Amino acid sequence: MEYLDIYDEDQNYLGKETRDKVHAEALWHKTVHCWLYDSKGNIYFQIRSDEKTFYTTASGHVLAGETIKEAFGREIKEEIGVEIDYEQAQLVDVVIWKMDKEKADGSVFRDRAFANVYAYRYDDADYTKFNFDEELDGVVKVSAKEALELFEKGNGKISAEVITKGENNTLEKRDVDFSEFLVNKHETALGKYQQVLDKIIELTKGEV
Repeated sequence: MEYLDIYDEDQNYLGKETRDKVHAEALWHKTVHCWLYDSKGNIYFQIRSDEKTFYTTASGHVLAGETIKEAFGREIKEEIGVEIDYEQAQLVDVVIWKMDKEKADGSVFRDRAFANVYAYRYDDADYTKFNFDEELDGVVKVSAKEALELFEKGNGKISAEVITKGENNTLEKRDVDFSEFLVNKHETALGKYQQVLDKIIELTKGEV
């Protein structure tokens, strides 16, 4: 059974509860949004198997007793299958996340999370090393600067390297459309992704 540390609204630690209870009772907990980027200013988005949309490189709950950076390394390993020196991950922001969503069975998924957004420089260009889990079809690598311009515009396409899973994986260079990036109903693409894109542009300035 999976346990999560729980907190009050000021992030004071209260104890731990099961994941199911956390979401049934809207208990505050921590998640991690993991982003990989390279020294050329490119950023990796995962391709979600369910909706075929692009989202964080990896993401998930921070387990009970786990540090944010440990969770970062675990989620990257579980979702895209590569080992990283997660202690080198850099904080981008902590986002307060609230959402109530009715599930197919009529129950309500209630999410109250401190979403810890971190970025890690990953310069290994060997795409065959990725080992994607069942929730992912692959990853998309795009220029952070071009992605930011796309989200500011709100439509259009940018060039990308699309890596899809399979034996030794497959690399395809193609344009991706604004509509392919995951944005929830109450969000905008710019509001959702701007901070991490700005951070990566800043971190790679002078190297691109």
